Amino acid sequence: MTRDDALRLAHAYADGELDASGAAEMEAAMAADPVVRAAVDRVREISRAIRDRAEYHAAPATLAAPWRAAPGAPADARRRFWLGQAALVAGTAAVTWAATFAVLRRGERPSLEHDVFASHVRATLGGRLIDVASSDQHTVKPWLSSRLPFSPPVVDLSGQGFELRGGRVDRVGGQAVAVLVYSRRRHMIDVFVWPGREPAAPEEASRDGFNLAGFDFGGMSACAISDLNRNELEDFVHALQHGAA
Repeated sequence: MTRDDALRLAHAYADGELDASGAAEMEAAMAADPVVRAAVDRVREISRAIRDRAEYHAAPATLAAPWRAAPGAPADARRRFWLGQAALVAGTAAVTWAATFAVLRRGERPSLEHDVFASHVRATLGGRLIDVASSDQHTVKPWLSSRLPFSPPVVDLSGQGFELRGGRVDRVGGQAVAVLVYSRRRHMIDVFVWPGREPAAPEEASRDGFNLAGFDFGGMSACAISDLNRNELEDFVHALQHGAA
């Protein structure tokens, strides 16, 4: 099973919808690839949050009315009743989901740090971490520059144990940004880069198992996010800043 296949099946696996063979393949993929494991963990966390915070309501007694109705009740009357109940259930579900996500986001002000985290998780779950796959900085940089109104610095850190995997264009804070993708062993690192000096995160921040670091990168703003441990992420940031100097 490829990483892309595993990421597409993350929701089905977390919900127990795979057969024994599919579940075994997913477990093997999770054991071999921390990106897949992190994706499944994120799905489970969201499911737990919804179960813990969503409001539950007893079904109205009128739902049982058709089962108690006389066999001779007109078919069109029963049909109108069920259409009305379907609309009620759909409306209740919509309100419940809206309320759930309002609770999940309550007290969380929109921020660049939040956007970076959301973009990284979205790209991981969607299997779209890389648009241009290359370990050559002279391939990645012009590809990004041709699609953005700025030219981000791209640094080869293979000598320090961080492999350039490629890049993509994403959005943070309502603007298009460059994302440089590196790896260390099986850990992926996203580096979001955009013009200006507004940091996306403090020098040290953590969120749901990911470490973030905001820093200056060749005169631009940048934020690195990864499930690497804090010390290794700091080493990476320092190497990146030194390479862009």
